[in-house]
Amino acid sequence: MDQTFEPARRRLLGHLGAALAAGTVAGIVPAAAQGVSPGASPEPRASFGPLKRVRAGDLEVAYAEAGPADGKPVLLLHGWPYDIHSYVDVAPVLAQAGYRVLIPSLRGYGATRFLSEATPRNGQQAALAHDALALLDALSIERVLVAGYDWGARTACILAALWPARCKGLVSVSGYLIGSQQANAMPLPPKAELQWWYQFYFATERGREGYARYTREFVRLIWELASPQWRFDDATFARSAPAFDNPDHVAVSIHNYRWRLGLAQGEARFDETERRLAAFPVIAVPTITLEGDANGAPHPDPAAYAKKFSGPYAHRTITGGVGHNLPQEAPQAFAQAVVDVDGF
Repeated sequence: MDQTFEPARRRLLGHLGAALAAGTVAGIVPAAAQGVSPGASPEPRASFGPLKRVRAGDLEVAYAEAGPADGKPVLLLHGWPYDIHSYVDVAPVLAQAGYRVLIPSLRGYGATRFLSEATPRNGQQAALAHDALALLDALSIERVLVAGYDWGARTACILAALWPARCKGLVSVSGYLIGSQQANAMPLPPKAELQWWYQFYFATERGREGYARYTREFVRLIWELASPQWRFDDATFARSAPAFDNPDHVAVSIHNYRWRLGLAQGEARFDETERRLAAFPVIAVPTITLEGDANGAPHPDPAAYAKKFSGPYAHRTITGGVGHNLPQEAPQAFAQAVVDVDGF
């Protein structure tokens, strides 16, 4: 690690030890409090306490919160097909470091619900970005550190690119993930296309019906393929699995991938946002990008996106068999990146 980050690293290690010693941190319930037997898993399986809810834009958003109410806000965004528990071991570390940590369930996940049956179950990138903005507005948060992976990283990148005044810093797993339908129309080499097999499956009605019928089996398969060295156990998966029972999960997921291929329409109200994103705007806010050394999901090479970040910037490859769900597989490294980008 760069010497510049060494004091922050030492402080974070201290906060990590304090968080573990404290037992329960700001709504994080440790494994012992859940009756989980010692040795049942190589890692402690914490859980979030009761979630908060707020009306924001099209949604009633369910979110976990940890840390002091007057701390610097950090917005942590999960991906597909995962849930807020990707951050269950990140949140207490950041909370102990004095941050106010906010972890919402995205549209179509967990206890988050649409306010109207008439609202399209839209999964396009602009819709998720406007959800995040609406959440910040509903919580009266003007400026935030934003971090994420997969769908969450794309949303975080969009916030940083189009609304930089709202973002103090960015942590993005797999770097610059802003896309466009025009770019997605370009064919990739066969090996790269193979990694997107589920996108083509979802383009069919058979795929939609298959995902609806076998949601949990499908999700577990994606976890295994995207993180081939992550040895999660049944209890870890069972903790997240109810998030995919959301009545809109399948519709939002299918629309996301069909929209990317131009097979489904977006909403006209997001056309201007998509036009701006199609220009692939440079991100000027302080940024740290992360990549796991064993990411089995499609992801760009760090060299391909380094120039998309014009402000203070660093990239880190996290070693040790870390896959796609980086915050859950390497929570200390993820939390460290949030602290360090705050110090840029």
